[in-house]
Amino acid sequence: MVPRYSRPQMAAIWSPATRYRIWFEIEALAAEAMADLGTIPAEAARAIRDRGEPRAAAIGDAEVARIDEIERVTRHDVIAFLTFMAEGIGPEARFMHQGMTSSDVLDTCLAVQMTRAADLLIADVDAVLAALKTRALEHRMTPTVGRSHGIHAEPTTFGLKLAGHYAEFARGRNRLVAARAEVATCAISGPVGTFASVDPRVEAFVADRLGLAVEPVSTQVIPRDRHAAFFCALAVVASAVERLATEVRHLQRSEVREAEEFFHPGQKGSSAMPHKRNPVLSENLTGLARLVRGYVMPALENVALWHERDISHSSVERVIAPDATIALDFALMRLAGMMEKLTIYPERMQANLDALGGVVHSQKVLLALTQAGMSREDAYAAVQRAAMATWQALGSAGARDFRANLQADGEVTRWLDAAAIDAAMDPRRDFRHVDTVFARVLGGA
Repeated sequence: MVPRYSRPQMAAIWSPATRYRIWFEIEALAAEAMADLGTIPAEAARAIRDRGEPRAAAIGDAEVARIDEIERVTRHDVIAFLTFMAEGIGPEARFMHQGMTSSDVLDTCLAVQMTRAADLLIADVDAVLAALKTRALEHRMTPTVGRSHGIHAEPTTFGLKLAGHYAEFARGRNRLVAARAEVATCAISGPVGTFASVDPRVEAFVADRLGLAVEPVSTQVIPRDRHAAFFCALAVVASAVERLATEVRHLQRSEVREAEEFFHPGQKGSSAMPHKRNPVLSENLTGLARLVRGYVMPALENVALWHERDISHSSVERVIAPDATIALDFALMRLAGMMEKLTIYPERMQANLDALGGVVHSQKVLLALTQAGMSREDAYAAVQRAAMATWQALGSAGARDFRANLQADGEVTRWLDAAAIDAAMDPRRDFRHVDTVFARVLGGA
């Protein structure tokens, strides 16, 4: 991932130095388990830990370059690493990697990296949830128009809009927790996964020390359906990011102006037009969400490997694992900050709500007519007639609003007097169950 969209903590998980340190930890733990079982000498395991740990901890750019230099000869990354470690450990290094295969190290390392990445992403979602909760409660009863097909439908509150997004991210958090558990597995089972040259107790020991579960059947690799589920979970969260970003983009349009991204002092919106205040953050989030979703198909295609293993998945994961987690990490924290500072215009929301002369109350008038005894078909026709007259006359001199058109229609007034029409159009009816929804989503908040 390009530095522009990378946050240091997440990027560090995928750095070569971090990867090599995890590789060493896997090898050292395996050696300790083997020493306990009497497979290798205890002094060898101690030497691997005592001499290898400082060497692994000190891996930086120069050491990575040395491993790369070795790999240019060996054409094998794990062998290059083991050779590098042997240069510092000495003769006892021959007891590293006993009975193991490269995938034991690579897949277990990837599990560690993905669980660490998931922990950061879960914390990121928590930040989004906190921002949404604060703003939803702040605007619990702020009237705004609900839209379907982009057209005014019925009144809602801005708090209810945000509560819906809160609930979606809460579900996304649950999916991330489940996805973390899905990939948190360890495989130290040797070539083709039969444990022919390594005791299953070694795998159990390493898994326990790394906070992982034992992979029940690993062939020679951890099954990639686990990883596919992980990337699918990331993609669903990214789609939640885009849905909220799209809402902000629409609300910031000049014709709507109900909410907008915070415009910082000194910020410039356009190189040509000084008046511009563009939704650049939410547009950026839309693009990043597309990117994260794009990694799902390669992850799904990685599931079908040949026989007990091949490495067609390897090149894919070297790209999508860091890029998807880094991009989503950046997007979530950008979204949290955007929502914390979102500028909201209740007066503009009310003006837009009133802009169509009250037709947003058409359903409630329809229901009042049917409850008064009018057939639904006749009631629908009468209410639509008044609504269309209101709609078509908007902005004209002397135009009547929806209430006036209803009261001028004899078929309507036969069933409803002025007080009944006013009661049907009372905006307090729209929000009488807002607290019920908030209790469902936010509990006692």
